[in-house]
Amino acid sequence: MARGGFDLTATPDDLRSDPREGVRTEAGLVLGMAVSLDELTFDNRFTDDLPGDPMDLNEPRQVHNAAYSRVRPKATASPKLLAHSPEVLSDLGLDSRIAETDEFARVFSGNATLAAMEPYAMAYGGHQFGHWAGQLGDGRAIALGEIVTDDGARHMLQLKGAGPTPYSRRADGLAVLRSSVREFLCSEAMHHLGVPTTRALSLATTGDQVMRDMFYDGNPEWETGAVVCRVAPSFIRFGTFELPMSRDDNELLQALADHTISLHFPEITDGRTEGFEAADYVAWFREISKRTAEMIVHWQRVGFVHGVMNTDNMSIHGLTIDYGPYGWLEDYNPGWTPNTTDREYKRYRFGAQPHIGQWNCTQLANAIYPLVGDVEPLQEALETYVDVFNTDWRRMMGDKLGIAELDGERDTELIHDLLELLPKIETDMTLFFRGLANVSTDDGLDLDARVAPLLEAYYDPDTFTGDVRAETDAWLDRYIARLREEGRADANRSQAMNAVNPLFVLRNYVAQLAIDEADNGDPSLILELLDTLRTPYTEQPGRERFAEKRPEWARVRPGCSMLSCSS
Repeated sequence: MARGGFDLTATPDDLRSDPREGVRTEAGLVLGMAVSLDELTFDNRFTDDLPGDPMDLNEPRQVHNAAYSRVRPKATASPKLLAHSPEVLSDLGLDSRIAETDEFARVFSGNATLAAMEPYAMAYGGHQFGHWAGQLGDGRAIALGEIVTDDGARHMLQLKGAGPTPYSRRADGLAVLRSSVREFLCSEAMHHLGVPTTRALSLATTGDQVMRDMFYDGNPEWETGAVVCRVAPSFIRFGTFELPMSRDDNELLQALADHTISLHFPEITDGRTEGFEAADYVAWFREISKRTAEMIVHWQRVGFVHGVMNTDNMSIHGLTIDYGPYGWLEDYNPGWTPNTTDREYKRYRFGAQPHIGQWNCTQLANAIYPLVGDVEPLQEALETYVDVFNTDWRRMMGDKLGIAELDGERDTELIHDLLELLPKIETDMTLFFRGLANVSTDDGLDLDARVAPLLEAYYDPDTFTGDVRAETDAWLDRYIARLREEGRADANRSQAMNAVNPLFVLRNYVAQLAIDEADNGDPSLILELLDTLRTPYTEQPGRERFAEKRPEWARVRPGCSMLSCSS
């Protein structure tokens, strides 16, 4: 696919989301914020609008003519809250003290439900690694219900790891601590990076042990059970529409599409909630394609690799969803995938994510074709993905390089040549772009002084010699000459670059250290990481260790590089 970009005009402050301050009373409560979970306003439109499973049988099976199956979370032995996101708590209109209550721990570990909740598991299908997999569904996720806050925002609450559902197939529907820590931290890290994402409200252990074969090598072990509460406008996926289309269930397909458009995309039809026509479905698909392209440009900006870009893991909101064997590029390697299942073919490698996003949008177009009845308008709408990605990717790379006004083919070549240069020796992507912001345009510097800000990014500085050093010096000649043309002061350029090039990302080995400590009963590193990742573009004295290159011991250690889909 041709290269494109994203207009990242946000400042570091824009990219952070701090809890609303509110006005505190003498008791410490925030006026206007709910002090009890019972004050939440539920509006369960998904279950109200759409047909449910007529069978009340929580056993793995094929579910037809239904968008969901009602199911309740599984009670656990001894739920304990390890962490919560104050920002998400505030977004839900809840006072921070609620997170300290037993009720909060019980509800968001699956041990209690509120009267207004309507728990269910969603039905959907999907293409997995390019092949149609048939019915999949929420095999270890249970939606609790939809709340609407005072500002009109809609939030679906969903527990991941809360027990079996009719869609669990041969699994137990549970999750373990290591995958739950990764999901909780990464959801919030991505949000503060400015990447569209589902959110995470809470992380709790269950007191139960869960059997998992982490490496799929026939050696399963008992692990600590855990539950994450995820939050999003909805958890509707591309695969939600693929399943009824695959069964020629056009009635359910249209009901799902009409519900989604009227509730989540009202701007598409100017507020009309029924009587949709082919053009409405095309306009809706065009918007999904646009949002998906924008999301993936952000992934490429920060070096995030999803690892499992199956169509059942693609949100119709253009949000990053389902944090399984994800990873962060540490050394810049476009061919890297974090997923052991994808080790051989690397379908979901970093460099392929833009193309896979387009492929997945094509599968969604195929799914909604019965509602449109004509290929041409869907094909034209699909071009939106290509146009948005190409334009936004190019603008994004200009922002990463500190180039305010891109100059046609010349800047395209400058970008291309850098991306060809970076993999030639092992180069930390995050630290390279942070270092590049400190490169001086002063023509009085010698070559060694000029390149000095980049040296920290190389895993083995001794390899920065010969042809690689010569090519880097030549590229810096062109880059600095280009910056001088714009005439922006180095300090201003550096500030702009640091607003889009993070210093802190959730490095795989750091996440594993937090998991290790939590597994030994100490969640303090989870909490410190959560706090650090709130301001990923800003230097934080005392936390420099979270921005360091991957240490040698982490190169092959389980959990620090590639991961399996095992939870």
